[in-house]
Amino acid sequence: MTLRNLTNQEVITGSDFRRMITGAYSEFLLEYESINEQADRDNPSLVTKPGTNILRTMGAAVMPLEDAQDDTIGGLARRVASAAVLGARGSSGVVLSQLFRGIAKGLIGKIDATSSEFGKAFQYGILYAQRVLPEDVDRPIVSAARAVAKGAYKAVRANLPIYEILAAAIEAGSHRDDAPFVVGERIMMDFLKGCQKGLTGNFVSPVLSFSVGTGDQKLGIPDPRQDEVHPYCMTFGIENSKGDSRRLEEYLQGDASFIVATRHRSRLEVHLHTAHPGLVLEKCIGFGRLESIRINNMAEPHAMILAHHSLMPVALLAAAYDEAHAERLQKQGVNLITLGGEDSTPSVGALVNAAHSDLAESYVMVSDGTRLNLELRQVKRILGDRVEIITVDNPEEQEIAVSAFNRHMSAKENAARMTESLEKYRGRDGNC
Repeated sequence: MTLRNLTNQEVITGSDFRRMITGAYSEFLLEYESINEQADRDNPSLVTKPGTNILRTMGAAVMPLEDAQDDTIGGLARRVASAAVLGARGSSGVVLSQLFRGIAKGLIGKIDATSSEFGKAFQYGILYAQRVLPEDVDRPIVSAARAVAKGAYKAVRANLPIYEILAAAIEAGSHRDDAPFVVGERIMMDFLKGCQKGLTGNFVSPVLSFSVGTGDQKLGIPDPRQDEVHPYCMTFGIENSKGDSRRLEEYLQGDASFIVATRHRSRLEVHLHTAHPGLVLEKCIGFGRLESIRINNMAEPHAMILAHHSLMPVALLAAAYDEAHAERLQKQGVNLITLGGEDSTPSVGALVNAAHSDLAESYVMVSDGTRLNLELRQVKRILGDRVEIITVDNPEEQEIAVSAFNRHMSAKENAARMTESLEKYRGRDGNC
């Protein structure tokens, strides 16, 4: 860290921020299995692994740091936030991603930050993390966040160095009257401790020195490269191009997770998702004159690009635990299935990408239980009116909702019809 003078005019740089995020990822690498074990003990019926979900969310968050050319703290914070929002898995992953989103909002446009500025951005992050949950839901991770926010507020007001601000936040979140942490509280504490270790460079990782992407598959540790997201949705035209659309798709395949190129007379229309918009444009310059370039950050609320030739006005998307569950849903008329068992909860980005396909003009998404409910709310926040969501408590409720879908109705009409069917089912079940 760089100091402007001896009166705590501390400057937190982009390099400091890199180390903090790396330290947090390293801490979860060391602790995620223990978090899973504690979750199993606390709730044997739990069908997800929160430790794995939070590690994979952090894996997505650290990947943009590998080759980012921008070394400003504001630029790096925004890249990390976008990746975390789309890479979020499970409820804790969504809450953590919103913490990053708030931090990025507080640091936007800054080359570096004083400890006071960073502390305020951190408080902003806590506010975002609290807001992501419905008002009637009190999750331990958010309860811990509230306590942490109070401790950080006092330290920020006292103009303490960022290390001490983190220490005050950890102390405030640790006051439990000797009661053990529940999983959500532990995740928040591990995150803060990892950031603190990263700030000083005092962190150890079993598989990561941080050239990033060295996950050890032999040890069963998730490789962060598998969770890299492509947050930028790009559309552009290539005028006077004689290039073949299929060859162009093949040429850009390594730089995009989704790509469609179509020809309209002498013009190629391109729609793709990438982590490197500049690289894509540079590679396309030789194909013809680039026109009508549009770039959306899919991690932020945006208008989903309307396909020119959608196959249907509305499509039904549902999540499934396994192949057998997926087959049952397909027989019920579900158009798109996203798979994921206890070790592979689908990410927010996977759901957003599904809605960006050219299958339909709008989508109705149905969860398969509580594990995806917070993720679907994040998808709705991102895609707005183009997507309607149905949250359920279990696969049985999912099938009730799916059976009420009518392909002749709009997404909004279907959402109302499916919700009504769920309410009737729950009311009947409650009377039994």
